[in-house]
Amino acid sequence: MRFLRARKMDIPKAVKMFSDYEQWRKEFDVEGIVRTFGFPEKAEVSRIYPRFYHKVDKHGRPVYFEILGKVDAKELFNITTIDRLLQYHVREYEKLTRYRLPACTAKHGSHIEQCCTILDLKGVRLADFNSVRKIVQKVSQIAQDYYPETLGHMFIINAPTLFTTVWPIVKGMLDPNTVSKISILGSSYEKELQKMIDIENIPKQFGGSCSCKGGCENGDSGPWNDDRRDIPGQVGVPEKLSKEEEAASHSVESSAAVTVT
Repeated sequence: MRFLRARKMDIPKAVKMFSDYEQWRKEFDVEGIVRTFGFPEKAEVSRIYPRFYHKVDKHGRPVYFEILGKVDAKELFNITTIDRLLQYHVREYEKLTRYRLPACTAKHGSHIEQCCTILDLKGVRLADFNSVRKIVQKVSQIAQDYYPETLGHMFIINAPTLFTTVWPIVKGMLDPNTVSKISILGSSYEKELQKMIDIENIPKQFGGSCSCKGGCENGDSGPWNDDRRDIPGQVGVPEKLSKEEEAASHSVESSAAVTVT
């Protein structure tokens, strides 16, 4: 259904989109990434490019935070490469669809297939925007083309006054339907966030009351970490799939193909 909605219920276009998605999965070796990809540089990358999931919004959707003000492209690409970053993002999208969203569905009692995203621009200088834009553009393209309709709403917070200068460029990277889900806020964003997310689910650094042990950015708190103690030695979202989980995931993909076609 996500592919149908992404193509406004136009069945031929949805079939084409899904076919392209299946071809991309083979060419990008998505299953290989899920099974074997390691990202040992994660701690160093997160220090200058923080991204994390933290609890849920009032609709039961996972909340994803991305902090762009700390991004130093030169330092980032001394640590990793754009190709490895994209592989890491794809692995995280797979975790989202295979674990986080189903866990939220079970917790909320209704079907959850979208996220709420907080994009923090505090500290982003226009001089650095081009480097940041290239990263965001590549990741956004993967999300739009191959994980459609997973964005419920996005808040762009701490948007500087001059952000309106570059917003037309940013909009050009995005599908019009995606643009309609974006709220651009300045530094006084707390009340708007709290309309969508309970204050106890918002980290203190964003005007909430949550202060996870070890930092909200490191806790990965949410329903996806509530019920995965059935896997020996594994709590929370696993880094890699077991053979049984991989087979189950393949079954889900096959069912999705039947739905679209």
